[in-house]
Amino acid sequence: MSNIGIIAGSGQFPALVAQEAHKAGHCVFICGFKGHASPDLACLPELADRPDAFVMLPLGQLGGLIDFFKRNHVDKICMAGAIAKPKALDLRPDLRAAKLIFKLRRVAGDDFILRAFAAELAEEGLPVVQAADLAPSLRAPAGILTRRKPSEDDWEAIRCGWPIGRLLGRHDVGQSLVMRGRMVVAVEALEGTDAALRRGGDLGGKGCVALKMLKPGQDTRLDLPSIGLGTVEIMTGLGYSCLAYEAGHTLFFDLEAAIRLADRHDLTVIGLTPEDIAGLEPRGG
Repeated sequence: MSNIGIIAGSGQFPALVAQEAHKAGHCVFICGFKGHASPDLACLPELADRPDAFVMLPLGQLGGLIDFFKRNHVDKICMAGAIAKPKALDLRPDLRAAKLIFKLRRVAGDDFILRAFAAELAEEGLPVVQAADLAPSLRAPAGILTRRKPSEDDWEAIRCGWPIGRLLGRHDVGQSLVMRGRMVVAVEALEGTDAALRRGGDLGGKGCVALKMLKPGQDTRLDLPSIGLGTVEIMTGLGYSCLAYEAGHTLFFDLEAAIRLADRHDLTVIGLTPEDIAGLEPRGG
């Protein structure tokens, strides 16, 4: 039995991790960020007998976050849930966070910043573990999950787009790419996956293919690509033909409901294995 600390962003992931960790016999302590995490986390049954097991802090209060977890003798920490990047620009750092930001003043990119944040926690005896290890059922499976199989046009978009997405990922840019045939229609940046999908669907029209992938060298303890029912709702509404993701390194929320919706709209959903990815080479020049 351990004391698990959850750094909570938005969405259902923090609650699901708390539930799974509690089932495994762990005590759970949650620190949410205002404007990102839901206040309803304070009402989780897993915290019902410990009213001091939840705190909501402004984004940037690193000292307060560390104090909260150390006060509750937390053994390890995981990060669960999204932080809206445009909102994150309105950061209000405390002294501890300001010192970290100063050290990072000449670098940028999500993964580098998260690694530095995790290192600060580790120095305080708060090692960071992967949230998906506490909720393994959320790992997206391999293979074709829908009735419709990828068409040759879908495969062409995947073969062409995947190496491009990998190249962008090496520069810490996005986890998502929208293709229409061999054409890159949209790349995820500050706006996040959902907005990139909407922009790609609006620009590319029906028949677009969305790719969701891990950045090369990305620290999987800190962030994993995620998709879910909301992703499929956006894609089916805009007439996408295929969603391809990296199996095992992607989180899939509301999987069964998402696949039912995809089948109703002839959207292909496929989890690519390492062998599939190794064979993805663009054809032609």
